[in-house]
Formats: sequence, structure tokens, C-alpha cells
Amino acid sequence: MKPSRRRCAQRRPISDINITPFVDVMLVLLVVFMVTAPLLNVGVKVDLPQTQALPIREKEPPLNVVVTAEGNIYLNGPHGDTQLSVETLVPKLLAITNANAEAQIYIHGSQQLSYGRILEIMSLMNRAGFKHLVLVAEPAKKGQVPHARPQR
Repeated sequence: MKPSRRRCAQRRPISDINITPFVDVMLVLLVVFMVTAPLLNVGVKVDLPQTQALPIREKEPPLNVVVTAEGNIYLNGPHGDTQLSVETLVPKLLAITNANAEAQIYIHGSQQLSYGRILEIMSLMNRAGFKHLVLVAEPAKKGQVPHARPQR
């Protein structure tokens, strides 16, 4: 019995922390975030015209109405991008804003789209009572003169 007591006396609990599982989990999470981060950029891609105006700073996030070169209308509201027709745009805006005429609405119109089409959509929103309609453009690159349409 004495030999077994010596073995018990020589064995002590290991007090080192094994961090290998922790590092493995962190590396897996890093890879997951690296893969999913580029996919988080949501929205409808539209070719905006360029301008030299200063950006507008707002306290509340505005509603975004996007009109593509094909004439499709998208509403980027609190629930993501929703494709709408011209007839359903104003009722949807009124429902989202609770008929608040002071709501900020940003209009992103493709530069390939005719100016008349943008004005038609803006006039519909204006007749519905919305007062703060803003046309969105991209800032011009340094040294570049903005054009209404690209030179071909």
C-alpha cells in the first residue's frame, strides 16, 4: 500500500489553463465574420450622377426611394428594399411615415433615367404632402467636372 500512496502524493492537479479550444473558437469566428462582412452591404445598386455639393447631415435616418435606369422603384425603409409600382409608392410612404409631412425622403435616381421621370415621382410625393424631398448625387472626384450624362 505504500507504493500507491507515493503515487497519489506525487500527482498534483494541473493548474495551467488550456487555451487551445479558445483559440480554435476565435479563429472560426474570425473566418465567419470575414466571409459574412461583405454580404452585409444591402441595397439597390444605381449609377448616381456626380455633383460638388456638400453632404447633408440629418439626425433621423431618411427614407430612400431608388429609381433604377430601367424605371423600377424601390423603397429602402425600415424593413429593407421593397419594389413598388408608381401607384403603390405614395400609399406605402404615407403608411410608413404615419402621414408625417416632415419626413425626409431621399431620391436616388440613376443618371441614365430621364429627368422627367424623376420629376414625375417627386411631384407624386409632393402632392401627397411630403415637403422634404432631396435628390441624392455622388460627390465629384477631385479635378473632374461633373456631367449630367457620361460622354460617349
